[in-house]
Amino acid sequence: MAEKLASEKRHSFVNGGQKVFEWDQTLEEVDMYIDLPPKVPKKLFYCKIQSEHLEVGIKGNPSYLNYDLACPVKADSSFWTLEDEVMHITLQKRDKGNTWSSPVLGQGLLDSYAADLEQKRLMLQRFQEENLGFEFSQAQFSGTCPDPRTFMVGIS
Repeated sequence: MAEKLASEKRHSFVNGGQKVFEWDQTLEEVDMYIDLPPKVPKKLFYCKIQSEHLEVGIKGNPSYLNYDLACPVKADSSFWTLEDEVMHITLQKRDKGNTWSSPVLGQGLLDSYAADLEQKRLMLQRFQEENLGFEFSQAQFSGTCPDPRTFMVGIS
């Protein structure tokens, strides 16, 4: 079911007309995707994930990304891999259900419409997790969407 509620497309952070990275999120994770430059040995790439900071680059060069994260993460549960010329970074959200408007602080923020859609999608994902056996993929919200972190708290 989570696949049905996954973002239909990745969000892109573009700077100066060039794609810096793409990203998407679930209730628990934010995934970033960075296209790697060709002909650079994979062993030269690095990624340093801290609870509130991310640094990515090629050893011996200035960092490609060096930003504070938009929200704190569980650094010891976060990781990165290199797959088919793409660096895939998985950031484990410290606060499950928190809707991020960007992975990095102040850069590539979603516009208000996209942020609202993202919050609604995560709310549907939360409904599905907490109500196994029910189908929510076609559900729609009218009005303001509740915060996915706190909506079901205290309901039994």
